[in-house]
Amino acid sequence: MDFTVTQTFDADPDAVAHAYATPDLYEHMIGLPKLDTPEVLDRREDNDLVHLQVRHRFVGDLSPAVTAVIDPRRLTWVEHSTHDLANRTVRYHLVPDHYPDRLRSSGSCAVAASGSGVGSVRTVTGRLRVRAMVVGTAVERAIVSGLREHLADEVSIVDRFVAGADA
Repeated sequence: MDFTVTQTFDADPDAVAHAYATPDLYEHMIGLPKLDTPEVLDRREDNDLVHLQVRHRFVGDLSPAVTAVIDPRRLTWVEHSTHDLANRTVRYHLVPDHYPDRLRSSGSCAVAASGSGVGSVRTVTGRLRVRAMVVGTAVERAIVSGLREHLADEVSIVDRFVAGADA
C-alpha cells in the first residue's frame, strides 16, 4: 500500500526538520492514537546528516480476523532514518522486531515552506507491505490509518516543542 500524508506546522521548515532529528522530541509524543510513545534507540551525527533509530509499537484495535494470525502485542518495529538537515529531507525504512518476513516499509519525508509564507508543510510518503494470507490488506489499512492519525496529532506537539526550544 502506497501512502502520502501531509502535515502543516506553524514552525518554520528548518525548525521542523531539526525537531524530528532531536531525540527529546519523541519523549513528548505521549498518548497518541494507535502508536505508543516512540523510544529512541540510537542517534548519530555525520555533518548535516543525522541517523536515528526509533522503536514504535502499534497499540490500535484490530479485527478478530487479523488477531487470529497476528499478535497485536508483537506489532513493533524500529524506524531507521537518515535526516538530511541541509535539504530538510528524511529517508527511512522499518525493521520489524517480529514477523520480519511479513512487514516491509520505507519512504521519505520532505519539509518545505508553506505556500502562504508562514509555517511549513511536511510531506511523508511511503510504501507499506504486509504479507499475511487473507488479512494482509486489512493490517496495512490499520497501520496506515494509525499512522495518519499519529502524524496529524504530532503537529501540535512539534509546534510546542519548537516554540519551547526558541524560548
